[in-house]
Amino acid sequence: MILLLFGPPGCGKGTQAAHLAERFQIPVISTGEIFRAECKAGTELGRKSCGIMSGGGLVDDGIVNGMVAARIARPDCAGGFLLDGYPRTVPQAEQFAAMLRERGLPGPTVIHLDVAEEALVARLTARRQCPKCLRIYNTLWQPPRQTGRCDDDGEPLITREDDQEAVIRQRLAAYRELTGPVLGWYGDAAVRTVDGALPPEEVTRAIENAVLQTAAR
Repeated sequence: MILLLFGPPGCGKGTQAAHLAERFQIPVISTGEIFRAECKAGTELGRKSCGIMSGGGLVDDGIVNGMVAARIARPDCAGGFLLDGYPRTVPQAEQFAAMLRERGLPGPTVIHLDVAEEALVARLTARRQCPKCLRIYNTLWQPPRQTGRCDDDGEPLITREDDQEAVIRQRLAAYRELTGPVLGWYGDAAVRTVDGALPPEEVTRAIENAVLQTAAR
């Protein structure tokens, strides 16, 4: 079982990825995790990517594809895996399809968590963080016991810079620009769109149903 999980910032993708990993007993693989592991291991690809990133550059598709190919070849991926953050471009999607064909693996199930922009802005601007212990709250559904103060240490909560509305809208625009062509490449017939605005447990059920229906074909 090979799953690709797409969703904008604030859609709850991390929560759903963790559930899917447990439900189907497969590892969650993010490109961030791959970069950190390769850099730490000091591999040739790791040295190249660390050098590029430390200079403020973007890691090219060839390096990213090589890292993904190396990661999915590991034993824990034998029964399948979930990719988060890859493919990010159409050339990456084309190369990933080639990787799967070379390994005799089935095409992926593509899940897209769709949430309206205004709902995402409301979710993300409601986040607050304790500057001392770094605990995260949300004034909409996970507020602190005392308004504006951390439950653990009483510190005044702050709004992080990346949770400012202007920044959030920039991030959402960048996500749409980046992800839209990739979802278009896979096509409506392959992409299973789930309403990410539903309560988390309903989103979970909808994703599971989409995955199982695809697997049964």
